[in-house]
Amino acid sequence: MDEVVKIVNDIKAGNIKPIYFLMGEEPYYIDKLSEYIEQNILSEEEKGFNQTVLYGRDVSVEDIVSTAKRYPMMADRQVVIVKEAQDLSRTIDKIESYVNNPMETTVLVFCYKYKTLDKRKKVTKLLAQNGIVYESKKLYENQVGDWIKRVLAGKKYTIDPKANAMLVEFLGTDLSKINNELEKLQIILPQGTMITPQHIEENIGFSKDYNVFELRKAIGERNQLKAYKIAENFAHNPKEYPLVMTTGLVFGFFVQLLKYHGLKDKNPKNVAAAIGVNPYFLKEYDLAIKNYPMRKVSQIVGALRDVDVKSKGVGANALPQSDLLKEMLYKIFN
Repeated sequence: MDEVVKIVNDIKAGNIKPIYFLMGEEPYYIDKLSEYIEQNILSEEEKGFNQTVLYGRDVSVEDIVSTAKRYPMMADRQVVIVKEAQDLSRTIDKIESYVNNPMETTVLVFCYKYKTLDKRKKVTKLLAQNGIVYESKKLYENQVGDWIKRVLAGKKYTIDPKANAMLVEFLGTDLSKINNELEKLQIILPQGTMITPQHIEENIGFSKDYNVFELRKAIGERNQLKAYKIAENFAHNPKEYPLVMTTGLVFGFFVQLLKYHGLKDKNPKNVAAAIGVNPYFLKEYDLAIKNYPMRKVSQIVGALRDVDVKSKGVGANALPQSDLLKEMLYKIFN
């Protein structure tokens, strides 16, 4: 994120490069940077003649070079943005001759999503030498919660730790998807609001009572009645709560417990970092390791692997989701 801020600040200061090659597995920052360039380098009057958006599937590298070599009309620069540039991955090396001597009056932007260039290649080195090469990396799941807090703080919102965890649980590490949901909340809620699980349930559609987060909590507490009640709700809503996702997240919970048991230093800060959880939720894990000794956790991890295989249709004779959920809970509680 610091690199993104630096690129934006350089553009604001007038330090504009002739080429921006934006690549990587996380499309969110690629989109944000290309949008910023699209909206801010040229004035509205200049954009009509001097801003061109191309799509990788529709053009060749030769077409891009030809467009980039044009001179601007009644402006200091032209902007050429190549979206979905990863569709040109087989021929992208052909851009090398242009990159070696780019037009100073052109700002050429490549949005090369879900892929990266080989950093050892000459074309990549030339891009870095004569322009900007930015790699947008996927965040790990345990980093997404902090990212959500930073984004909301920038918009003058805060978020309850449980609500934050719910977003990560249900939306994963897709920053674009998370940002879309946060923007919906910002339309509805005034600045200064703390976003709560109630807001998530009412405006995004995740139940604060029937979700994998609450299922894991019930399992950790050994609250069988609550766990089976949630599982029954899941069984009635298989599209919203796919069995593969449920077993995967419960499996991840017990792997975290296994790591917790194995830690010598059980200082809360060390534990939170080592097992990848928000310190706010450590009390739930403290209770869970009391309820599930290390030997039992090891047995459960093995049993969950078996249930996970069955959930994918291997050796299960097409058992319904409700039966597999009950089997999973039976193996955990007994």
